[in-house]
Amino acid sequence: MTTTAPHPDDLRYQAVSSRDARFDGEFFFAVSTTGIYCRPSCPAVTPKRVNVRFYPSAAAAQGAGFRACRRCRPDAAPGSAEWNIRADLVGRAVRLIADGVVDREGVAGLAARLGYSARQVHRQLTEELGAGPVALARAQRAHTARVLLQTTDLPVTETAFAAGFASVRQFNDTIREIYAQTPTALRAQARTGKRERAAAARGSAPAGVPLRLAHRGPYAAREVFDFLERRVITGIEEMTGTPGARVYRRTLRLPYGTGIAEVQEPPAGNGRAGGRGAWLACRLHLTDLRDLANAVQRMRRLFDLDADPDAVAERLGADPRLRPLVAARPGLRSPGAADAEELAVRAVLGQQVSVAAAARLAARLVAAHGTPLPVADGTLTHVFPEPGVLAEAGLDGPDDPGMPEARRRALRTVAAALADGTVRLDPGADRDDAERRLLALTGVGPWTAGYIRMRALGDPDVFLPGDAGVRHGLAALGTGPEAADDWRPWRSYALHHLWNHTPAEAGE
Repeated sequence: MTTTAPHPDDLRYQAVSSRDARFDGEFFFAVSTTGIYCRPSCPAVTPKRVNVRFYPSAAAAQGAGFRACRRCRPDAAPGSAEWNIRADLVGRAVRLIADGVVDREGVAGLAARLGYSARQVHRQLTEELGAGPVALARAQRAHTARVLLQTTDLPVTETAFAAGFASVRQFNDTIREIYAQTPTALRAQARTGKRERAAAARGSAPAGVPLRLAHRGPYAAREVFDFLERRVITGIEEMTGTPGARVYRRTLRLPYGTGIAEVQEPPAGNGRAGGRGAWLACRLHLTDLRDLANAVQRMRRLFDLDADPDAVAERLGADPRLRPLVAARPGLRSPGAADAEELAVRAVLGQQVSVAAAARLAARLVAAHGTPLPVADGTLTHVFPEPGVLAEAGLDGPDDPGMPEARRRALRTVAAALADGTVRLDPGADRDDAERRLLALTGVGPWTAGYIRMRALGDPDVFLPGDAGVRHGLAALGTGPEAADDWRPWRSYALHHLWNHTPAEAGE
C-alpha cells in the first residue's frame, strides 16, 4: 500500500490554521473572497481552504491584486531565513534589493553587481518569488512609506520621495493598491502615529523614526547585547543601561547621509515564545530619510533578526554534545554587521589580540581618521573611516605596541582592496569569491577571512577551529573540530554556543 505525500499547499494551510508564527515571511496567503493577503500567524478567522491562495513573497501577492491585511501587517513580517543560507543568484539578489540597490541603481545596476543580465535576474526571481526585481523593490518602498506615514509628521509629498518613489502620483497609486487607503487615511488610522504626533505637539517626543524590528522564534537578547557591548568602539558605538534594560547606539554611514541607530534590549523572557508580537524596539535618526530602508536592513543584519532559531535548534540540538548548550540559550543568534567594510577592518585589528585590545585600536582609528558627525550625539562623534581614507593614511599615530607594522600593512592592504573593489562585501557579494580574495591578501589568514565571512557576509555556516575560544569550548565538550561537520549548515551558531560556553572567547 502506498501513501501520497501531502501537497505543499496543504501543509501551508495547516500552518495558517494553527497561526504558526514560525512561517511568517516564509510564505504569504491570500483570500480570494476578501482580496486580502496575510502572514501565516494572522489572528483573523481562518478562511476556507478553497478560498486560499499561497504566494512566496508579499510582492507576488500584491502583483496578483491582493491588498495587505490591516491586522497582521504582512509587509512587516521577518524576512525568510532562506536568504541567510542561500548564496546563489536569487539569494544574493534578494539581499541587494532589500538593501535598496534597485531604487538607487535600477535593475541594470542590480544585474551588474550580480554579474548576470537583467533578463536572467528577472527570470529567476519571477520563477522563485513570483515577482521580478521592480515588483520586489516596489513592495519594499510601500512598506517604507507606511512606516514614515505612521511614525513621522513628514508631509505626504516628502514621504513619497523619501520612500523611493519617482513621483507623488506613483506613490498615491501604490498605497491605494496595496493598502486600500489613501496616504492621508493610512496616517490617520495609525494609533501609534497619533501618540507620536500628540507628543510632538507638546514638545516631548523623541526625535527619529520609531520602529519594531520583528523576529521569529525565541531571541537570546542578553547574549547578543553582551556580544556587542564587549566590542563597543568609542566614538561610533555606545551601550547604556544595565543588563536587561540596555540601549545599543551606533552611527551609520549610509548611501545618502549619516544616521544614528538605537536598539533597546527587551526584558528577560520577552519574545521567548516567538509569537507575532516578537520584536526589538529601534529608533533611527537619519540626515536623509531616503536611507530608512537601508538602515533598517543593516540593523536586521547586525541583530540577526531573519534567522530561524527553530531550524537551528533542531539541527544543533540533535548532537548530544551541543544539546545542553542549545537548551540553555534558546534563540541564540549570530550577530552580523551594520557596516561590512568596517567589520573587515575590525577583524584585521582583532588578529591575535583580545576583544578589548581590538576595540581600543579601532577607537584610535576612529579618532584619527573617522568622519565627524554633523552634530555629535553624546559619546557618538564620528562614523567609521572609509576604506579609501585608511588605505592612504600613514596609520602611524602615537607609538602603539599593540599594532605592529605587520598589522598596519595588513590593514592598508585590506582597506585598499575594499576601496578599489578587489574585495566586495556588499549584501550581494559571492561569499566563496570574497573569501578567496581575502585570503590572497598579505596579512589575512583563515581566522580573519572566516570571521569576515561569518559577520560581514552573514554566512550561517562558518567555523573557526583556530580560534582560542572555540578550542576551549570543544575541549569542554570533549570533542574536536571534526564534530563541526555534524553542525552544518548552522556552524556559525554552534560557534557562538561554544563562545558562550567558555570565558575564553578571543578575537575581534
